[in-house]
Amino acid sequence: MQRADRDSEPRARRKGLWRLAAAVLVFAAGYAIANRFQLTHGVAYRFAAGDIQSAVTAFLFMAFQAAVFMAALFMFPRRWAAALLVLATASILVNIGYSQIVDELVDGGSLAWMVAEAGQAGNAAGEFGRDFAWVATQAIAALVLFLLARRWARRALTFTWSRGTAAVLLVLLIVPTPLYRHTEVWPEAAERSLYGLGWDLLSAPPPPPRRAPALKPDADAASPQHIVWVVDESVAEEPFRRLIAPKLAGVPHSDFGIAASLGHCSAPAQVALRSGVDVRRASAATDLRMTPSIWAYAKAAGYTTSLIDGQVTGAPQNLILPPERALIEDYRPMVGGIDTDLKIADALNARMRGAGRSFTYAVLRGVHFQYRDHYPKGRIPANSSVALQYDTALAWSKRSFFERLLAGADRAKVAIVYTSDHGQNLTPGALPHCSREAVADEFRVPMLAFLPDAIAAPYAAAPRSGHSASQILPATLIWMGYDRAAVEARYDRDLTQPTARFVWFGRTVIPTGGDGAVDVTAGQDFPGS
Repeated sequence: MQRADRDSEPRARRKGLWRLAAAVLVFAAGYAIANRFQLTHGVAYRFAAGDIQSAVTAFLFMAFQAAVFMAALFMFPRRWAAALLVLATASILVNIGYSQIVDELVDGGSLAWMVAEAGQAGNAAGEFGRDFAWVATQAIAALVLFLLARRWARRALTFTWSRGTAAVLLVLLIVPTPLYRHTEVWPEAAERSLYGLGWDLLSAPPPPPRRAPALKPDADAASPQHIVWVVDESVAEEPFRRLIAPKLAGVPHSDFGIAASLGHCSAPAQVALRSGVDVRRASAATDLRMTPSIWAYAKAAGYTTSLIDGQVTGAPQNLILPPERALIEDYRPMVGGIDTDLKIADALNARMRGAGRSFTYAVLRGVHFQYRDHYPKGRIPANSSVALQYDTALAWSKRSFFERLLAGADRAKVAIVYTSDHGQNLTPGALPHCSREAVADEFRVPMLAFLPDAIAAPYAAAPRSGHSASQILPATLIWMGYDRAAVEARYDRDLTQPTARFVWFGRTVIPTGGDGAVDVTAGQDFPGS
């Protein structure tokens, strides 16, 4: 009997070791699923490019993060382990979801962009339903493997738990985050990066105050009484030219043809449009949070400032930070379903027929994907092509927009600019906009102006190509009475000429920490070409 007991002890020990080894392997499989994009971008791509040292560094740092996570998962009591897995799964979902669709790793700029675009989450879920289902499948698979690994490990060994053990594990869980930020190691693992990057954003210094305008308007200038910027959502130039422009044939207006947006994502494009861009000197050091912005110029010229947004019900979107928000005197969310844009047209029309001087920036609902949400159900067959869905959504959105916008308005007293935040890539299967490798169609937008005759006259001979949304602000300042030469020297040419330089911003349109560099591209070629 004693011999049998002695023989059973080694067998039990060996069985426990095999079970622990299996637990480690199962954990590694779950970790690889959760971090497949980190391993691909941080290790495999660097190794394939011959950068062995960087690949090894990335692999070792990933292994360290995995070991810390595994130790905590195996040793934590049940409630602590449950909290750990809930937090890890949330971060993994964000990481896999972003990388699955965009094919790049989440960083501070992209997280800030996702927060700014949170209002479009429903549209994204509808458009990328299959991708999201695959994302959820991967996250669930990783979670199941983590749970299985913990069960096997705790059956294999008895883990001692004490305050000292808890303190050591908590410290080790935190250590990789500051290591990633203060030493030459990468990438940050999927189960933790959401919180590290979130802390970066929350702990970043407050936005700097905006500079006051250095220019003074001419008080005697014959400026329009009301100036309106109408910024549509996801309206591409070619479908607009084909479906909407013919309806304006009998309406006096200036058509500037194909224009380039200032970004292929909504938030960067609108931040740059509102802030104004010094296109000749734009660089990674450009901080659009510090420019005077259109609001300050409008107030200095005697206009009340107003923002109408047809996409949100709460606080302003598109990275309107507190210093900019303070310059907007009247903010009106105006969500109203598929007829939102017509309601905004009526509101703008009423404002233009009112007393006083006003500058209004209107963000339309437009035709953001998924396109079938922007026209009545049954209008076209449910299985219609993406292109037909887009055309139908655009036609419905703008079916009487301009007619209602201009009805009864004194055209001699108002100046209206119409454009879109970005274009659309309608190629089947392609990301419509905000893609990793942007194409020209994501930047091609219409640009029209409805102006008093005296202001419109110089634009009669303006070219129908080569324009950029960066020219809207300087043109508007000239209409407000600011000196043409000074304005063009600080920003871009008036719309009488092509842009001095194409500039467009990526997701990191404002500094988010680190070296403070923004994602900006500039040159003489049309963006995405």
